Amino acid sequence: MAREFSRTNRIGQLVMRELAQMIQHDVSDPRVGLVTVSHVEVTADMKYAKVYVTRLNGADSEQEIEECLHGLKRAAGFLRRNLAGRVELRNIPELRFHYDKSLEYGFNMDELIAKATKDLPDEQE
Repeated sequence: MAREFSRTNRIGQLVMRELAQMIQHDVSDPRVGLVTVSHVEVTADMKYAKVYVTRLNGADSEQEIEECLHGLKRAAGFLRRNLAGRVELRNIPELRFHYDKSLEYGFNMDELIAKATKDLPDEQE
């Protein structure tokens, strides 16, 4: 059974922090825009890292999401090299970027809950 704080989780957290800083300060691709790293999953053999990103200004269309991911994939080698200089690991995982829709899903659920509770009468105790 995996421990609560396994090595892959710790490395994922470390990679997430460093990538978030690098994307914010070092990536100048205009397709990327305001992106934050929401989660990183590192495989057990430390060869691959799934990097889940979210756009802070929201995504208006699937095309914008694809352009953002394409910009991040183009910068993956640069980010991996810089990550090697910041993190002391024998092997730096290959970065694979995925868009995380959980933030948008949460906003949508909040709107639905607000609409549903708007019509309810106020309970007075």
